[in-house]
Amino acid sequence: MHGTRCYIDIGADGTYSWRLTATNGRVIAVGARTYRNHDDCRTAFERLCAEVTEMPGAVHHTSGGSGWVWRLRDPSGGALAVSARAYERHSTCQAAYDRFRALLAGHGSGGPIVWGESE
Repeated sequence: MHGTRCYIDIGADGTYSWRLTATNGRVIAVGARTYRNHDDCRTAFERLCAEVTEMPGAVHHTSGGSGWVWRLRDPSGGALAVSARAYERHSTCQAAYDRFRALLAGHGSGGPIVWGESE
């Protein structure tokens, strides 16, 4: 948890999305959905942190089949968060996914969410 920041960005179409970054600035995960306003996006990330233990997810091949990505889904199967990059090895992707889930659970159990300014 220490050093991670959640940024809320606005897209060219006026919608908002979140991204979670590590201390070194590398993007850990991005939101798979967009929101009409900043507050809805922030609330969605906070809800994700609070409810992560109830959400399914898994590691999958990339659409091109040349790597691995992870996705966290809502109970109906819709993607909520995705890995920010593809991984060469399944085990590396699985470890990153497990760390992401633990990070969100730490935030959801009362750990502080550090919000960054959009870049």
